[in-house]
Formats: sequence, C-alpha cells, structure tokens
Amino acid sequence: MNKFGLTTEEASKALSEQGNNALTQPPRETFWDKLWENFKDPIIRILILALLVNVVFVYMGHGDWIETMGIFLAIILATFVSTYSEYSNENAFQKLQEEASRIRCKVWRDGEPVELHIDDIVVGDAVSLEAGDKVPVDGILLDGDVKLDQAALNGESKEAHKLIAPPDFTWGDGTIDFLDEHKLFRGSVVVEGQGIMQAVKIGDSSIYGQLTQELKDDERDSPLKLKLKGLAHHISQFGYAGGVLIALAVMLHKAYLYGDFGAYFANTPLLLSDLVQAVILGIIIIVMAVPEGLPLMIAIVSSLNMKKMLRDNVLVRKLVGIETAGSLNLLFTDKTGTITKGKLEVVRFITGDRQEYPEFDVLPAKLKAFTYQNVVLNTSAAVSDGAMVGGNMTERALSNYVGSYRMEEMLHRDKFIPFNSANKYSWAAVSGNGERYCLAKGAPEKLILQTSHYWDAEGNRQPLTEEMKKTLDDRMLELAADAIRMLALCTYESDIEGDELPADGLTLVGILGIRDEVRPEAIEAIAEVQDAGVQIVMITGDRRETAVAIAKDAGLLQRPNELVWTSAELAEMSDEQVKLELHKLRVVARALPMDKSRLVRLAQEMNLVVGMTGDGVNDSPALKKADVGFAMGSGTEVAKEAGDIVILDDNFLSIKQAILYGRTIYNSICKFIVFQLTINFSAVAINFIAPFIGIDKPLTITQILWINLVMDTLAALAFGGEPALEKYLREKPKDRSAPIVSKKMLSTITMGGVYMTFIAILFYKSSYVDHLFRNAPDHIYTYTGFFCTYIFMAVANGFNVRVSGLNLLEHIDKNKGFLNVMALIVAIQVLLTYVGGRILRTTPLNLHEWSVVVLFGLSIIVVDLLRKSVCQMLEKK
Repeated sequence: MNKFGLTTEEASKALSEQGNNALTQPPRETFWDKLWENFKDPIIRILILALLVNVVFVYMGHGDWIETMGIFLAIILATFVSTYSEYSNENAFQKLQEEASRIRCKVWRDGEPVELHIDDIVVGDAVSLEAGDKVPVDGILLDGDVKLDQAALNGESKEAHKLIAPPDFTWGDGTIDFLDEHKLFRGSVVVEGQGIMQAVKIGDSSIYGQLTQELKDDERDSPLKLKLKGLAHHISQFGYAGGVLIALAVMLHKAYLYGDFGAYFANTPLLLSDLVQAVILGIIIIVMAVPEGLPLMIAIVSSLNMKKMLRDNVLVRKLVGIETAGSLNLLFTDKTGTITKGKLEVVRFITGDRQEYPEFDVLPAKLKAFTYQNVVLNTSAAVSDGAMVGGNMTERALSNYVGSYRMEEMLHRDKFIPFNSANKYSWAAVSGNGERYCLAKGAPEKLILQTSHYWDAEGNRQPLTEEMKKTLDDRMLELAADAIRMLALCTYESDIEGDELPADGLTLVGILGIRDEVRPEAIEAIAEVQDAGVQIVMITGDRRETAVAIAKDAGLLQRPNELVWTSAELAEMSDEQVKLELHKLRVVARALPMDKSRLVRLAQEMNLVVGMTGDGVNDSPALKKADVGFAMGSGTEVAKEAGDIVILDDNFLSIKQAILYGRTIYNSICKFIVFQLTINFSAVAINFIAPFIGIDKPLTITQILWINLVMDTLAALAFGGEPALEKYLREKPKDRSAPIVSKKMLSTITMGGVYMTFIAILFYKSSYVDHLFRNAPDHIYTYTGFFCTYIFMAVANGFNVRVSGLNLLEHIDKNKGFLNVMALIVAIQVLLTYVGGRILRTTPLNLHEWSVVVLFGLSIIVVDLLRKSVCQMLEKK
C-alpha cells in the first residue's frame, strides 16, 4: 500500500473547502455575441441611421421601399458574412483544442492508484508522474527523481532537475521560482525519471491558472477599426453637410423658377410638396455619401484571405487579427520552434586531433561503432531493436544522428550509471565478442580532464597531450559562441569499481557539437519582414551568449548599435528608459513572463502596433495584450486561446505570410474606398451644382440607387479577390492613428470626382455633346448617354485604382473575378437602357451613340494615367 495520498473522505473534504483543479475558462463569444459586436461598426451605424430615416419616409408615403430594402440588405450581408467567417474559424480552432481537455492522471486514493480527470484533482492529492506526463498541478516532489521541461512556463530549454522535498519544506509566499529544485509547476513535462508529487496549488491558484486569468483584459481597437471610425466621422460630416446644402439649393432653385420668392413661400401646399422632395433628395445624398459596400467588402476580402491563409498553415481566429497583422510596427517573437527548428541536431563530430566530420555516415569505422554504442547503450532511454524509444531532447538528437545504422552483433550492457548534475556524465559497462570495456558520455570540460588518449581515424589509441587538449578547448569556445553545445564520448578499457569514472585513463572517441538550428526559411522571412519596416525582437529564456549567436545567424543582429538586454537589465530600467531605447532592441535573454507583458504595454503606449508570438502558458498574457497574438500550433491550449492567429506549423515564414495577407487586405480596402468615394464625391457634387446651373435631376433617385447599391456590392466582390503581392512587404507600416484616406488616395478621389462632375456638366450644358445624340424633346438620348457614360467611367476608374502603376492589367490573371464583375456591370447597364424605361429614365441607343459613351467612359483612364505620370515624376524629384 502506498504511504502517500488522501482517503476518499479527505479528498471530499478538500473538494468542499478548496475546490477542484478545473480552470475558469475565458468567456466565449456566441454567434449572436459576435454578430452584435459587428453591428457596432461605425459605417454600419451610419447605415442603420440612414435605414431608420428611410423607413420613416416610406411610412409617410414619400420614401422609396426599394432603396430601403437595399440598405437593409447591405447591412445584413456585411454583418452576417463577417460574423459567419469568424465564427466558423473559431469552431475549427475549438476542434484543435479538444485533445487538451482529455488529460487523465494517476492519483493515489485510499492507498490505491486510480485514474482521474485532471479537473478532479484536489489539494493534498498524490499524483504519479512518469516520462512524457504533463504536470497537472503546482506541488512538491514526495518521492522519486524527475527532470522537467519547463519551456512552456519560462521559455528555458534547459531541463530542470527536481528532488524530494524535505519534511519541513513550505511553499513560501507565492514568489515564482521555476528553478526551485523541490517545486513542480502545472504545464511542465516530465522528460526523464518518475516520482510522486503532492498537489499544493490547484486550478486558478496555480501559476498556470493565474496566467489564464490574465486573458480577460479588455482589448483595444485595431488600427483598421480606429481608421474606419475616423473615416465614418468625416463621411457623415460630408454627407450631412451635402444633404442639407443640396436640399437648400433645390428649394432656392424652385423659388427662382417660380419667379416670385414671396409668393412662392406663401404657397403652403406647393412649398410643403417641394420641401418633402428636397428633403428626400437630401436623405438620398446622405445615403449616397456613405459607402454601403465597405463593410461587406471588408467581410468578403477577410473571408477570402482567411481561406487562403489556412492553406498556408495560418488559422485566423479573429478577423481583426489579419487586419492588424498588416499594420505591425513591432513584433516580439520567441526563439525555439519559430526561428529555430525546435529540436536539437548533431552538427559536427570533432576527434582528438581536431579532425571534423559533418555527418555520422562519413565517420571512420571504429569511431562510428563506439559512437553508436555510446548512444544506444549509455542511456536511460528505452532501446528496442537497436533504436532508441523516447528519451530527452539530447538523446533524441543523438538517436537521429546515428539514424538507421545498426551493428551486426550488439554488445550487452552489464552496468549503467545515469547522468547526475555533480559528475556531469553517465557511463555503462558493456561486454561481448570477447571484449569488455566502459562507455562514457558527458560534459567535455569534465571528461577531457580525465582522458589520456584518443582514437584516431584508423582506430588506434594515440596519446592526447596537454597542447592538444588546449587546442580542443579553443575550438569548443568558438563553437559555444555559435550556440553549439558539446558532448564528449569516451571509452575506458578496464573495469571500474564503484560508481565514478577514474580520474585519468579515458580514451576520447570524439566531441559532438549539438545545436537547435535556425530554420533556413526563417532567415529569409525575417529579412523580408524587416524590409517591410517591422522591428523584430527575439525574446528567449536562453542565456545571453546563446541568444546572441542565434540572433546573429537569423539576421536579427546586424549593427553595432543594436541592443541585447537580459531580464535583469530590463528590470533595472525605468519605463521611460525602455521607451527611449526600444527602437534599438533586438534580443531579450533570460526573459520572464512579466517582461513580455511589460514590453507590449510600453510599445503600445508609444502608439506602436505590436505583435507577439508564443507557445507557452508564460506567453499567454502578452499574446492577449498585444494588438495581434500569434500562437504556435504546437503550443499550450492557453496560448492558443489567447492568440488571434494560430501558426499551425510553428514557422516564422507563416508569420510573414500573415503580415503579407494583412497588408493585402488593407490595400484592397483602400482601393475599394478610392473607387467608391470617387463615385460618391462626384454624385454629391453633381447634385449640388445642378440646381445652380439650371439642371433638373442630373441623376434620378432610381439611378442613384443603382449606382450606390448594386455597383457598390458588385465592386466589393471585385476588389475582394485582389492577390497578395510581395511588393506590399516593401511598404512602410501604416501609422496607427493616421487616417485611412492618405494624401495620394485623396488626390485620386478628388481628380476622379472632379472629372466625372465636369463630364456631367458637359453632357447637360454643352450643345456640341447634345448634338452627338439624337434629338428628342426631353433630351432622353443625351440623358441616357450620360447615365451610361457615368457607369462606364466608374468601371474604367476601377481599373485605375486597382494598380498604382501605368499597367492597368498588372496581375489581372490573379484576380479574374475583377474582370467578370466589371463585365457584368457593363452588361447590366446596357440591358437597363432597353428595359429601364421611365423608371430609370433610359432608352436604347444606336451604335454611334454607344461609341460616344464608350469614348467618354474610357477618357477617365487617360486623365488618371496623366495624374499618375505627374505624381511619379514629382516623387522621383
């Protein structure tokens, strides 16, 4: 019977007094929660206001129900598309998390081992631990000897050796000390040994639980949301002012045509009738000024890119994550598995005479045999058919190093002394084939002092002189500067009494150089992200020298003025000092969880858009606090809950792709805004100027509806399919507080809008243009010609704003949907001239008239190409 653990009665009492090990889950958003949140979008709010006003006018008999339904559909489509995309991806994410909730633990109750769900553990329980188990609670070791991988908690790759706690051991005042040799923490993994631990801190009281509770902080607005709020404010001001001025202009025009201002305003029935019509036109102009298609376009472009990103191993949990990724100024990233491969590899073999071999297969026969024996016989891991099963990270690296190599006749292991921190080596006595000797494996600085000979390439023992040892030491120092760890392999040709190797007489087989290699693709991706104007800071639990070596290899450290801080140095600095030097920071070594959260907070106070990558529980608060959190797919469930985006392959290259897609979305939105606001600007300007120059209804209400609703929706589909272009990574990040409509965009909108307004005046006031169309008492052919010309100019302008250069068909093969949508708009417009009749004020045109329409429609391309050419010349100067 086991002496540890609780009785059923004691467990029941502990449960009632202190609760169980379940973690309080962060609140989850339902579909309706997400939908309600999307209704808070600033553009959607303006549309809802416009919808309510239209409903009132329809109820009074003065509104247009088609227009009202159009606005209603624009709102519903935009909100439901974005909500459904985000909710479906959230469900996909939850499926990834299901495995994490199925953990069962072996707990001693009433002196017997029983399997319990991790949530059912209570304070005082005795939990059995074996290699591969996750520690389920915070507690102390009662029995056994284990080594833990605590990287998920502290980012430190070095294994922590835990020993039995003395009888008088107390947990302390709550100070976090992951290096305490008696304390075990939830979330760490047993890599070697076995033991029994006692649960001291459970559930939300554990360090793991405390970190999960920090995930409930409020989130700040994304850069795009901030910019759209500003855009909505300016558009509403423009629309309201335009609506009021146009209503006043219409009334003044009516009074002027009446001939007598006093008599006109005294004619109450006529005045009220005209006032209602003027107010309706004003409301339509306000609606016209609001880009109804923008929310839908954002939803469509985000949804399309989410699907593309999933193919690139990037799972987007929140739409805001992709948008924000494109605006990043500063990215804090962890090292292991993201920049490096996340697994140790043997990168070289050095003999006693300084010969170096890059691979196991090219080793001389004798050295190969001794190396293989040392790997599979001098180990605490299980070995099956000459291959290692399990083992810690170093042993797995050695197993991968020898690969499929097998000896014909395997020796027998007679004795094995495992590695301990005092001696820093392990050894095994082996026999077979008439031979008997010992194999030793451990720290070179320890074993080389005990060597007198080395094995040469021919398999002969040669003396290892002090000078040769000094040469080896120098070489190992060089390798250590490159973050390469060393492991010495030796033999001893006699029996050993006791558990310790002799102080002299070992023969050196070789020294293995082991390293967590930098991913080749990460080096290229880091360079591209840096070229995109994003500052990258590597945060790691590794020692300073190792972190610097990895950072140099990855291309993060390139200039003398770039900074490397340790956690201790960071703690000594004030917030103002950190902010002052932050732009030069590239590496933080020996980092603690609170360092990450502090750096994110300070960067955000500097108005920077901050990204954070992470995989451990220790990363979760910073992932949540950051503007966009990139959680690693192999990371803890808590980290993935905190992140906005899950990088399924743990690869920095995928982070680069997320930034690229974010910028693609932002650029697509900007293109659509230019396209739509050019139309809106010109429509408002035309209707405002018309009464003053004697034009009655240059665009009818139904024509405005077609332009505003149908074209906007179709254009959202067209621009939503724009491809992700590498050139976006060469652009500077957008300032978080800068308006979404830049000066260049404003010049495009103004030029296009003014030109379209000029063409409208030309059609209605120029007798030359009027004579290009057939004569009719009501000028119906000219009016139809202008309506078609206006739509054709809008379509042609779509090609203008799609590209920044002079080649309007650049990358069009990657967005064939754009051509299809624009062709559809043209086809519908042609059809409307035949079926629109009095409703749309149209009539069929002949071939000559269509040629005039096409020429005027395409003329906006010439105007914009001239604008682009002038702008390019000015930029060069």
